[in-house]
Amino acid sequence: MSDQNCCLICGKPKRHLVPGNLVRTALAKLIQANRPEWNDKSFICLDDLNQFRSKYVAQILEVEKGELTSLENDVLKSLADQDLISENTNAEIEASRTFGERLADRIASFGGSWSFLITFGFVMFLWIAFNSLSAFGKPVDPFPFILLNLILSCLASVQAPVIMMSQNRQEAKDRVRAEHDYRVNLKAELEIRQLHSKLDMLLTHQWQRLLEIQQIQTELIQQLAAREDPADRKPDAS
Repeated sequence: MSDQNCCLICGKPKRHLVPGNLVRTALAKLIQANRPEWNDKSFICLDDLNQFRSKYVAQILEVEKGELTSLENDVLKSLADQDLISENTNAEIEASRTFGERLADRIASFGGSWSFLITFGFVMFLWIAFNSLSAFGKPVDPFPFILLNLILSCLASVQAPVIMMSQNRQEAKDRVRAEHDYRVNLKAELEIRQLHSKLDMLLTHQWQRLLEIQQIQTELIQQLAAREDPADRKPDAS
């Protein structure tokens, strides 16, 4: 089999080959840097072309952002493997929570609700009323309600760390969501760049086909114009 039907990179015959003149200039320079024998008349298979596209995108990111992070490397890997990168982060976070973290979240959620305020106010009202009215006998915690102050101080000292633990959990959730959103947005941007590249290649290919058709039509018109029909040719009168 001739070299025209083989990929220049892997050397294997491929069903879908892309001619060198349809590869973007930036990609062609990258391919030529790895394979100096590359030219416009060479062919490359789609698998190798996608690998060079991933390398080209990695170079762009390194130029724009410096050294690539692990998140960006994961995005490039998913882009090369054509994998989905979006996932349900809430389900992953919920599955990794411990019993203490669930309890802290529930306590913090209840402590910041109207139910807690109404219940707390009702209990305080009953406590003050029970220890203020003589009809109930000797009060357990007479004025100035020292026992009530002790209970409130203990409640505040316990509730504050629980709320802080829940806030730390929420910050961890926000970081996971932010990293996930960054990966999704980065991959979407790279996919759009690749889509533009493919559209440019398709337009170039279609334009070349139209030029070939136009050349064929021009040749046919010239042949028809140059052909003289003997039946239409009349002899000169003597």
